[in-house]
Amino acid sequence: MKEVMRLFPEHYHPLLLKNIEWKSVQEIRLRVHQRLEVLDSRGVRTLTDIRLTPEDLSFVLNQISQFSLYRLQDEIKEGFITIEGGHRVGLAGKANTKNRDIETLKFISFMNIRIARSTVSLAEKILPHLLDRGRWQNTLIIGPPHSGKTTLLRELSKCIGTDSSLKKASKVGLVDERSELAACHQGIPQLDVGVRTDVMDACPKAEGMMMMIRSMSPEVILVDELGGERDAEAVREAVYTGVQVICSIHGSNLASVQKRNAASSLISEQAFDRYIVLERLSSHQSGSFRILNAQGAEITSYGGRDKHGVDRRLNRINR
Repeated sequence: MKEVMRLFPEHYHPLLLKNIEWKSVQEIRLRVHQRLEVLDSRGVRTLTDIRLTPEDLSFVLNQISQFSLYRLQDEIKEGFITIEGGHRVGLAGKANTKNRDIETLKFISFMNIRIARSTVSLAEKILPHLLDRGRWQNTLIIGPPHSGKTTLLRELSKCIGTDSSLKKASKVGLVDERSELAACHQGIPQLDVGVRTDVMDACPKAEGMMMMIRSMSPEVILVDELGGERDAEAVREAVYTGVQVICSIHGSNLASVQKRNAASSLISEQAFDRYIVLERLSSHQSGSFRILNAQGAEITSYGGRDKHGVDRRLNRINR
């Protein structure tokens, strides 16, 4: 976790090394004049040794931005910055608005470092249910914040874009609007997203999907967090041109997503062959999901806890 450790002033390092379960840590929260809060295998804990000063937070901000916050204004107004390693740093403070649109954040006083983790074992459990007669299925991943949607998309890209026992590698187009799927640095992915995967970095999703189809002839397109009708229309265009699409959206279940403009028409048209419904991750449970078919009927489910809890189990249901 050197990418995370380097963000902190040196006098924090002994505290972090001693008190954090680095193999299981999910979040580190920073609040000015408060102590650090950590979510790991031991649950939510407050590290009592040091209170975060404004100067400490400025140090972290400078490390994140490489001393150029102005360069990251587009990311800042979205509320988070993706750093090396694919970790996401959420930001909160005073929002400056113009015509009800957020222009930037000022007086940033709160941060949440969300740790990116490989879930290839979860992807490997899901993949067989996304393949039908040699064809990847159009899939919508549904989950609340902090349920692992982005990490799962990254690992699906890696598996689909690399030879496996299931299928030879497909040509994958990864549209990474917020630079968090591939964590590109100067256009080069810092994370493994697949041998045959091409990345369109820092490009709006709708435009990126169409550019990929025109220029890179992908067999499968992956894109994170559908946000509006333009994104939905781009997915529709991709699906009906014969490209398979795997994308994600915020929601607690299929019924909640059906009420959103970004997905309601796609669901009613049965544009998706599969739905993956994820549960929010916690310190005690991880990797729970259900897979539904185009009609919303459950195909399979996987519910279990990590090594700190009970054994995982896979429940299969007849298709």
